[in-house]
Amino acid sequence: MRAKRRNKMLLVLGLVALCAVAVGLTLYALRSNINLFFSPVQIAAGEAPVDRQLRAGGMVKEGSVHRDSDSLDVSFVVTDYVDDVEVRYSGILPDLFREGQGVVVVGELTGDGFIAADKVLAKHDENYMPPEVAEALEDAGYSPADYKQAGPGTSQ
Repeated sequence: MRAKRRNKMLLVLGLVALCAVAVGLTLYALRSNINLFFSPVQIAAGEAPVDRQLRAGGMVKEGSVHRDSDSLDVSFVVTDYVDDVEVRYSGILPDLFREGQGVVVVGELTGDGFIAADKVLAKHDENYMPPEVAEALEDAGYSPADYKQAGPGTSQ
C-alpha cells in the first residue's frame, strides 16, 4: 500500500511541476507582447521602457503637426497639458486625426526621447475620448468633460 501511495504522490507532484513550467513559459512569452499605456508625464519621468512596444496617448498639440512634402512622414506632439512627447509616424493618418483631438499611438520610445509610431489611433466621434487618454488628463488635473465643452481649437 505504501508503494502505491508514494507512486501516486510522485505522479501528482510531477504533474504540478509540469503545469508550473508551462505557466511560467507562457507568461514569459506573453511578457514581450504586452504594450502598456503611458501618458506624456510618465514618459518624461522616465517610467516608460525604451525600445519596447508601448501605447501613449493624449491630445495632439495645436500647431505641432509637420508633414514631409516628399513622403508620408509626419511628426506631431502629444500632450497631457503638463508634459509633451514628440511622435514620428510614417504612413497615412486616420481621417479623424487633427490638432486638438485625442489620440493613442502605438510604437517604441527611442533613446532620443521621441516615439517611433507604428499606429496612430484617433477618436471616432466628437464625444469619444480613449479611456486611457481621459484618465491621463484627469491625473494631470484636467477634466475631459471641460475639454469637450471648450471644443477643439480653443486654447486651454
